[in-house]
Amino acid sequence: MKADIQNGQKVLIYGASGGVGTYAIQIAKNFGAHVTGVCSTTNQELVKSLGADMVIDYTKDDFTKSNEIYDIIFDAVGKRYSSKLQYKKVLSPGGKCISVDDGHPKIHIDELAELINLTETGNLITVIDKIYPLEQTGEAQRYVEKGHKKGNVVIKIN
Repeated sequence: MKADIQNGQKVLIYGASGGVGTYAIQIAKNFGAHVTGVCSTTNQELVKSLGADMVIDYTKDDFTKSNEIYDIIFDAVGKRYSSKLQYKKVLSPGGKCISVDDGHPKIHIDELAELINLTETGNLITVIDKIYPLEQTGEAQRYVEKGHKKGNVVIKIN
């Protein structure tokens, strides 16, 4: 995968409780990483339950001002830390900073097969915050735009 996560690496996931972040925690853990999730106070238990070894509450602490060093920083939000220079202080030499805003993702067939295997074995679950009927798509979109959903929001088509 793009991050090339290795066993024992320290990975920080900013936006760990969102749709992308909830998957990122689980994938990093399955590669043997030590995972730190960044989320709000109300989402800490969710992030821990998905496998995060440590959780940073962004409403109280700024991970870029800590003494912790990470091998990989994954910005699953693509908003707050748009400049990779802000990460440099907490990124190990040769470390990687990846964002959902880095362009179109490229996934190889073997990587897709690995994700399917993780799902089939129960090592990759989908977190669903709310399910809306098709007629409430507008309400679902407004909820998502508030920026505080946990995992994913689903539109149910009957």
